[in-house]
Amino acid sequence: MECGEALIEKECGMEGLVPFCPSCKEFRFPMYNVAVSLIVVNEENEKILLIQQYSKRRYVLVAGYVNRGEQVEEAVCRELKEEMGLTVKSMRFNRTSFYEPSNTLMCNFTVFVGNDKDLCTNEEIDLYRWFSKEEARENIAPNSLASKFLCAYLDEVE
Repeated sequence: MECGEALIEKECGMEGLVPFCPSCKEFRFPMYNVAVSLIVVNEENEKILLIQQYSKRRYVLVAGYVNRGEQVEEAVCRELKEEMGLTVKSMRFNRTSFYEPSNTLMCNFTVFVGNDKDLCTNEEIDLYRWFSKEEARENIAPNSLASKFLCAYLDEVE
């Protein structure tokens, strides 16, 4: 139970300095959000899906938060179905990166879909487009985490 006492930094074995409550005598490990980021590849034509959302005129990857008790792989399937109406055929984990502005650990996956015949966007999506690998690299929001994930993936497969 959190008592409201000011935390101090205290050595915690191999963890290093960790916030500690001197009143409760307990360590308070930092909390953060977890989200998934998806490089969606259409197996039929090898194109990559990029989206625009929330009235921002820049292309990014499909992404969303992992719900409490949900496995990241489940979140990948749920987010793609919710936002785009598409079903994951197969997926591959790529990498993670901590995103400081939202205190979020982003877990990036490549997701393969058989085709886009069931594509149906929800209200979160303003615009979507399928790009060739080269076009995707050129159109992803520059200097973004989405760009970092996409370019690392493309560098590996090209």
